[in-house]
Amino acid sequence: MIDTPRNSWQKFWDRGGWWRPFLLALVYLVIYNLISLGTSTLFADFIDPTNPTGTASSVFFAMAVPILLMGILLFTFVVSLGWTREIFGTQPGRRPRWMWIAVILVVIPIVLRVFATDWGAYSLDTVLATLFLGLCIGFAEELISRGVAVDLLRRGGYGEKAVMLLSSAVFALLHISNLLSGQPLLNVGITVVYAFGFGVMMYLVLRVTGSIIWPMLLHAATDPTTILATGGVDAHGVTAGAEGLIAIAGIFNFVYLAVAIIAILLVRGRITVGSADRTRAQSAA
Repeated sequence: MIDTPRNSWQKFWDRGGWWRPFLLALVYLVIYNLISLGTSTLFADFIDPTNPTGTASSVFFAMAVPILLMGILLFTFVVSLGWTREIFGTQPGRRPRWMWIAVILVVIPIVLRVFATDWGAYSLDTVLATLFLGLCIGFAEELISRGVAVDLLRRGGYGEKAVMLLSSAVFALLHISNLLSGQPLLNVGITVVYAFGFGVMMYLVLRVTGSIIWPMLLHAATDPTTILATGGVDAHGVTAGAEGLIAIAGIFNFVYLAVAIIAILLVRGRITVGSADRTRAQSAA
């Protein structure tokens, strides 16, 4: 099989390295916030700025549309590099069974929040819009963090321990822009720390399932169930459900950080990807 010659754009990203994922994340944040500003202006009549998760139109225009457009742009970026097979295909490397703990630890709070939600406080269209928002978030944020970032780091020759930590740091960086929505610095800081731990969970899900689709789906279930259960984004609103179950689900944020520390000790090996030899694993565990 003869490889198609790579152009300058593709060769630039083919080199990988640690700084390219962070550069991409910064560009992502700039474009995302510009799009959010544009949609909030164009569709101001459909958005409730005091409660953006309160109605279907607010959820859709204020939150879903910007992240949907970012997902489309990211997918176009991946296609332009010719990386769709590497990112969306079967992941290389061993799949240690201990990593299944990440799947379990992510599913449990999702179930808890489903039971904690006060479903009577929402209209059906608001629930559906929030679930659609979750799909958009799961696709876009996992594509950049567990897709492109992981691929770039592996191309840069980093071992899987560094890939796990740096890709999770990229994911955490994406949540700094919450400051622009008026959230307190402390809340944003806590969210960033939690996002890092959750990012490690998603990396482990990627590794043990061998497909980016599963991190996307679990992430797509995490955000909307959180919003519906708590009645807001990173805060409790008037439609918050059962406080006890929500509190138990919140404990898992700390569990993720604990597992992340343990994962630093257990994850090892190296997986190399590239256009010449599409993928190869070197004792990745």
